[in-house]
Amino acid sequence: MNLVKWSKWVFFSEIVKGLGVTVKHLFFAKPVTEQYPHQKRTLPEGYRGVIVHLRYDDLTEKCVGCSLCEAACPSHCITVVSGEDPHMPQRRIAKEYILDVTKCVFCGFCVQACPVDALASSPEYEMATGNKRSLIMDKEAMLALGDRYFPVRQKRPKYLDERLALFKKMQRIGFPTAKQEQQA
Repeated sequence: MNLVKWSKWVFFSEIVKGLGVTVKHLFFAKPVTEQYPHQKRTLPEGYRGVIVHLRYDDLTEKCVGCSLCEAACPSHCITVVSGEDPHMPQRRIAKEYILDVTKCVFCGFCVQACPVDALASSPEYEMATGNKRSLIMDKEAMLALGDRYFPVRQKRPKYLDERLALFKKMQRIGFPTAKQEQQA
């Protein structure tokens, strides 16, 4: 055995070096403990927390119930039941939207897949609870979180207002119907 290797083996030089680093940090370094409940962490710009739903400035939902987020989710934690808006036919909405946060891996694929930017990643990271059933979020809970974390909202696109005005006009004057052929 080499003399240097033998001396390191006998005198445990690696252990002494490790203990030296520990003693240096224990007595001479500034503490890095954060006082968590009283001081919140500053999160990085691209942080992906709990997924939330967004609204337009007139408080209408952005989600059109297309289910692309459900298809893009690798952990299958999103369930979307789409339907027609009762106030405006031919406009799709999400009747039910269920997100199981216990299965979510916070990958952000659902946010990227959304064609109308109805989903966003919030900075919410305090989701600890004693009952895991409370982490199954419905559409109302996600909208409430979206209102809390994203108070500045986009204006609703103009084409939606024009479509709604046309629908109201047609509703007022009567929708055209197909003519029935009279049988002779």
